[in-house]
Amino acid sequence: MTAIEVIGMHGNRVKIAALVVTLVLTSCEAPKPAGDTKPDSASKAAPAPEQPVSGKTAFWEMYKSAHSWAPDLVPLALESKTVPGIKNEAGKAAMWSATFGSPRRKEARVFTYSVVSRPPDIYKGVTVSNPLPWAGPTPAALAFTTSDFAVDSDAAYTTASAQAAPWAKSHPDKDVSFTLGNASRFPSPVWYVLWGDKKSGYSVFVNAKTGAIIKQ
Repeated sequence: MTAIEVIGMHGNRVKIAALVVTLVLTSCEAPKPAGDTKPDSASKAAPAPEQPVSGKTAFWEMYKSAHSWAPDLVPLALESKTVPGIKNEAGKAAMWSATFGSPRRKEARVFTYSVVSRPPDIYKGVTVSNPLPWAGPTPAALAFTTSDFAVDSDAAYTTASAQAAPWAKSHPDKDVSFTLGNASRFPSPVWYVLWGDKKSGYSVFVNAKTGAIIKQ
């Protein structure tokens, strides 16, 4: 065998060895299943939009904050509010305000709870107003206990909307607002559910303890 033939055979062996190594290395790499890739930041799902909440949900958030201000607090009122860009519906609202009084301090404060921030006036979570002088309950604005606040705003809406259905059907553009309060003319705290405004709207009073409609 000539030197050239030896070199040629050796070269072929080198090529074959290199090919075998390549096949072994590539066979050791596990195939990547389709879709088994981590999404980048651009493909991550956007956070869910903030949703309105019921009166009770907001009330207890504000109550905790108010209790740290005045352990002897008494609830006086709870009202639904509106936030631009979030629709209030089915007895739930994006923002609520609650008024609490402190007999010992002779002060009242308004607490606000919002599900979202809309600077410069609306901030997510609980915000607190400055204290105001308060001489105590009056026949037109009595305090109420949390145990008498058994019916949530969404349940009050369901009850009230059944009575208001004919009027609401003919006035589909009217928004609904909610106010919880107590007065001497009622047997217990009531939800004042109002479609439109007090001048030309439609209102229903719902007992906040029993859920029954109060006839006017």
